[in-house]
Amino acid sequence: MKSSIVLVIIFSGIMALIGTMLGAILGVVMNKPSRKLLGNIIGFASGLMLSIVVFELIPEAKNKTGIFGTLMFLILGIIIVVIIDKMSNLSSNIKSQYTKVAFMVAVGIMIHNFPEGLVMGFGFANGDNLGLKMSLIIAIHDVPEGLAVAAPLMLSGIKSSKILFFAFLTALPTAIGAWIGIYIGSVSVEALGSALAFASGVMLYVIYGEMIPQSKKLWPGTTSTLGILSGMIVGLLMINVI
Repeated sequence: MKSSIVLVIIFSGIMALIGTMLGAILGVVMNKPSRKLLGNIIGFASGLMLSIVVFELIPEAKNKTGIFGTLMFLILGIIIVVIIDKMSNLSSNIKSQYTKVAFMVAVGIMIHNFPEGLVMGFGFANGDNLGLKMSLIIAIHDVPEGLAVAAPLMLSGIKSSKILFFAFLTALPTAIGAWIGIYIGSVSVEALGSALAFASGVMLYVIYGEMIPQSKKLWPGTTSTLGILSGMIVGLLMINVI
């Protein structure tokens, strides 16, 4: 049993790292991309995350903990991230604004990756394909998430090595969540649903409060809106095909 737990932790961590680090590397390699490209990247990532939250995380949470439990923990997630947002207020200069966006996106991704790791752990513990399915989804949709973390940091003038390190940190909660999920498989279904609802609230605030506004600020044209919609469509396809 211990060896299988270690394998799940390693596998889940690797899958999360592959997507996140690939996205961050692409962002670093671009080397000062245009504001239009960055706006489109952040827009696409926000649309993808929104699709995952609306079409997968919230329905899963509702099935596991009911509509009232889902709403309660979703609102709690929003409240917590609002507090974090207020506590992390930086100066109003442009570079600090980009750093704040990167920080909020990273926090949102880290919190949202933790219950995904739980799902992977429970899935592997129960012997069904949920763990593998979530692993594939995480690896794919973490690519634009890595880009979303890297893009504003690049505009802040942060060194490439630090950008990659920050991207690496966002993937760690997945492995931690997988370890907890498989190690204490007796945790109730309601607890998992609550975690998914909480993560959904966090992500919704980050998407609507930080990512979409920043995308439109970087490039107010139609393409950033199309990027958001494209992300939602790709996310919906991922959920239903994988």
